Amino acid sequence: MLSAALRAELRANLRLAWPIIAAQLSFVSMGTVDTMLAGRLGASALAAVAVGANIFFLIFVMFMGLFMAVSPVVAQGLGAGRPARETGDFLRAALVLALWAGLLWALTIVLVGRPVLSLLELPAATSRDAWHYLLGIAPSSVAFCFCFVLRNSAEAHGLTRVPLYAGLVGLVVNGLVGWLLLFGKLGLPALGPMGTGIATSVAAWVMVLVYLAAYRRLPELRALRLWRPGAAANAAASRELIRIGLPIAAILTAEASLFLIGALLMARFGEDVVAAHQVAINFASVSFMVPLSVGLATTVRVGLAAGAGDAAAVALRGRAGMLLGIAFAAFSASLMALAPELIVGLYTDADSVRPLAVSFLAYAALFQIADCIQATANGALRGIKDTRLPMLITVTAYWVVGLPLAVGLAFHTAVGPAGVWWGFIAGLAVAASGLSVRFLRRTRARNPR
Repeated sequence: MLSAALRAELRANLRLAWPIIAAQLSFVSMGTVDTMLAGRLGASALAAVAVGANIFFLIFVMFMGLFMAVSPVVAQGLGAGRPARETGDFLRAALVLALWAGLLWALTIVLVGRPVLSLLELPAATSRDAWHYLLGIAPSSVAFCFCFVLRNSAEAHGLTRVPLYAGLVGLVVNGLVGWLLLFGKLGLPALGPMGTGIATSVAAWVMVLVYLAAYRRLPELRALRLWRPGAAANAAASRELIRIGLPIAAILTAEASLFLIGALLMARFGEDVVAAHQVAINFASVSFMVPLSVGLATTVRVGLAAGAGDAAAVALRGRAGMLLGIAFAAFSASLMALAPELIVGLYTDADSVRPLAVSFLAYAALFQIADCIQATANGALRGIKDTRLPMLITVTAYWVVGLPLAVGLAFHTAVGPAGVWWGFIAGLAVAASGLSVRFLRRTRARNPR
């Protein structure tokens, strides 16, 4: 039987989390819209956008992780009752850092994109279109970094509908501009895959405008006075953000690169296996938006309690977040295990792909359990600014346990492509166990009755 305090916290977490879930889904859907539009031009354009998006996404994840540090810093400041002016000073420093990070991101794409594409030995037309897509999407880098800062601050203030509205506006703009530029509608040039990249850039900057409007109109955000005349950037705040954020960036990059390498390993087994893997991993990735969002909400809830010096609430809120992760894991894993044919039918009717995809979904069900737990445990640890040891735990889990096991089982045993999934499951299980134990030990003496 759950205590009244725990039930109340579960409700509070969900109230904070549901707009974040919707915002995350709209964010992810921008890439899906790009892929769907490119698919209308044929297999070559679709492959070009898919390859370009994967290259862009790896850097995207890294900087998203860096600026996730904004949330616990702002939440702890609110919990401690610090003046809004101090939070505004911190956010100004974060935005200056976001500008430089975004420029570095864009420069990396321009300098590294073409050499990376040449290593992939793609057909000439596909490689050219992927490069054009990267050029089109590169201007979004600064905008996305600004969005990361402004979004995490709004969520820390409990204003989770701001990212939701920004994400929905961005999704609509991305789809409309992508359609116009991909096919050359309303007298505009038909730019092909580059058009979808430009559409994402336009959508990202429109999202920045939505955030800025919210920071001017909403009292809680207007009080931060981001545009206060004569305010100087805070070097100490920048150092704190980097100290907390770099380990988070390493965690997310390690996980994203594990899955990317897993997809490349699957390519060794033929196109049917690749297609089946893509079906299962895509459904699992969409499902993962829920525990990821709960983890983000848990960071805010734990951060507020930590800032207030309420050790009992820190423990309670972290455990509540992990409990929600376990509950959703049970639901999503059951859905994958009990209705795999229905899920696969939403993606493909190819007879050569369906049986494989159904079998992979069984592994995805196990994978989902560990992934939900590690996402929410990570969120709880971020709330107390504990990121360095979690980084070591996750990098070890993914790169020392998960990847070698995936390669060994897939290519040196009779397990075959399923070995890649067993590697995923093992890596995530180690991460989930280590992160959960870390939070429970940090808060054991603070566990409320």
